[in-house]
Amino acid sequence: MPSRRMIILGGLGTAGALVVGYALWPSHRLERADKLDAKSGERFVANWIKISPDNSVTVVVPHCDMGTGIFTALPQMAAEELDADWSTVKVEAAPSDTLFANGALAEGFILTGRHMTADQLPAFLRGTVANTFRTIAGFMNLQVTGGSSAVRATGVYGMRVAGAAAREMLVKAAAARWNVATDECTTKSNHVMHAASGRSLGYGELAAEAAAYTPSSTPTLKPKSAYTLVGKPIPRVDIPKKVDGTTNYGLDVKVPGMSYAAIKISRVFGGKLKAVSVGDVLKMRGVQKIVQLEDAVVVVADRFWRARDAVASLNPVFDNGANGGVTSAQITARRTAALKSSDLKSDLKTGSGADALSGGRIVEATYQVPYLSHAPMEPMNATALYKDGKLEVWSGTQDGLGARAQCAKTAKLDMANVTYHLMPMGGGFGRRLPGFFNFLDYAVQTAMAMPGTPVKLLFTREEDMQHDYYRPNVMSRFRAALDAKGMPVAWTNDYTTDGGADEQAHIDYGIPNQDVRYAKVPTHVPTGPWRSVEASWHGFFIESFVDELAHAANMDPVAYRLQLLDEKPRHAEVIRQAAARAGWGTPMPNGKARGIAMFESFETIVAHVVEIEVAPDGTLKVDRVVSAVDCGSAVNPDGLKAQIEGGIIYGLSAALFGEITIDKGAVMQQSFPDYDVVRLAQCPQIEVHIVESGAALGGAGEPGTPPIAPAVANAIFAATGIRVRELPLKNASLAAARPQSARL
Repeated sequence: MPSRRMIILGGLGTAGALVVGYALWPSHRLERADKLDAKSGERFVANWIKISPDNSVTVVVPHCDMGTGIFTALPQMAAEELDADWSTVKVEAAPSDTLFANGALAEGFILTGRHMTADQLPAFLRGTVANTFRTIAGFMNLQVTGGSSAVRATGVYGMRVAGAAAREMLVKAAAARWNVATDECTTKSNHVMHAASGRSLGYGELAAEAAAYTPSSTPTLKPKSAYTLVGKPIPRVDIPKKVDGTTNYGLDVKVPGMSYAAIKISRVFGGKLKAVSVGDVLKMRGVQKIVQLEDAVVVVADRFWRARDAVASLNPVFDNGANGGVTSAQITARRTAALKSSDLKSDLKTGSGADALSGGRIVEATYQVPYLSHAPMEPMNATALYKDGKLEVWSGTQDGLGARAQCAKTAKLDMANVTYHLMPMGGGFGRRLPGFFNFLDYAVQTAMAMPGTPVKLLFTREEDMQHDYYRPNVMSRFRAALDAKGMPVAWTNDYTTDGGADEQAHIDYGIPNQDVRYAKVPTHVPTGPWRSVEASWHGFFIESFVDELAHAANMDPVAYRLQLLDEKPRHAEVIRQAAARAGWGTPMPNGKARGIAMFESFETIVAHVVEIEVAPDGTLKVDRVVSAVDCGSAVNPDGLKAQIEGGIIYGLSAALFGEITIDKGAVMQQSFPDYDVVRLAQCPQIEVHIVESGAALGGAGEPGTPPIAPAVANAIFAATGIRVRELPLKNASLAAARPQSARL
């Protein structure tokens, strides 16, 4: 359990004080880190930073590699403060050990969520609370990669501070050796220099002596004007191996003597295995064992396709309970009824709330989005070996330490008896976060049924898609009162949720009277975080309705939004930039139009202008997306642009095609033929423009997704006069005459 001291200091952070962040590493922790993760000659000088005798620097990243570019951006931040020569910088993933629990991430989650700044905490508390965050992270087994948090949390509260602290330690070591004052020394390109005497020492020569000093919790950080690495489009360090095919993903793991496992899980969520007739399956070529689990049956064989064919030939009987007749229509009906009930709970109320609706012309609309699968290119998989009371696991997840803890729990072993090898991932999007490790549970249970044999369990694409943790099917109802000029004086929003109140439902627009309520409608369908989480649906809901208000007021959608953002200059500037770059307002041919949407998530503001074409037969084509992004400052501009582009394509796939439907309690979709994604030929031209505001750093991996669906829907209305309020767009009939007055 957390100590009273931890709770008090954690409460201090949430009360509004800043805890500036560095998990202090006294010498005994550095010694343990050296034993755990330092190669011959290497030495940890500070948290996350190793220095070798050859003067090379290794940055240890407490995150996973799932293609987001953080294995470049985070080392950039550390190397900048360290004054390292980038050509000597290497990057490694941190071991799945509590010593490398990400205290900076815990700190960042609390502080960025509270919009705190670095001068809000008394100096005497900083080191103490930094230690508390490290303790919390260890207690929580925290090495998460998600929530667009790596740069804005680990980078700000970990990497920058670690680099600066290491630099100070190296300077102290050099000054002591030369018997000079530290302020007479400078650093550059992996060297400490003493200009007065012309002497210079490489970091590698000083590492051992530097490690004897205690890292500062409040080292002096560089001003932005002194940056030489941060802000530069440095090529990503992970790309070459991914291009030449030498990156080893979980699917690529090979262990001597390895067997392969295929699984058949209850089609209905929550179903339990009652019986399975083995028949002659054990006689099939290569089949080694049939493992019966609580809700699944697994076949282990010497080749995966033999295991797959064998498990497909089984006809297990599952007890589907009360969920065997559930359909999507029934779930939708429950959500509709919830919005009409009197049991809605208050989320937010300002001014007179809903009472102000009586003061103007009413506009109302209801929107809905379906369940969505994550559908990463690499299906779920894990390799596990249980031998002599110890467990070893290889898999790609979004939390190596959390995955190790989950494997230990499943195996009923102490974590000291579990080794976890964190592999790069072919996509995550939230599917591989803690709490959603069903594939690890199945792999560990299967391996324990075959002690001494390493077993690689793979989900087929069908099992992967039909046993996901889906983005929820949710609804949202809006009503607004417009004054004589068409501007909203009241805004109400009732929405359904699988959880509780959702801050992403709160708007940035200056509307004086607001009333936001929610209804929790749980179902048997498992749900989980999906790229940009709640922002992905509230972005569609809110920005579609704002567009409806603009048209109801007979105003230009850009001008309308800007008028509502007088007190939000950053948001307004992002809209201006996107509109200007896209040529908003210039004429377009018949059947073509533009739409705009803006949304803030993960401390980053994004606006998309989309250009679309609707053919006379209703065929939709998305031609161009122009995006403006304010994440404060871009650590790696190319990396930021790539993440926004990826978020656009991911969100566009969902907007156009994404739909998971339920019948007889089970998912109907199986693979990409019936769960389509944007193909290369369908990909629009994308332009991303960075707006440097100098605000606190925001995330990049997810904020590009929320505005894309509403921008497309708003463009469709401008082109056809048809307002789409339910996704995916493939289900909308767009074959209608386009009103000439709607051209944008």
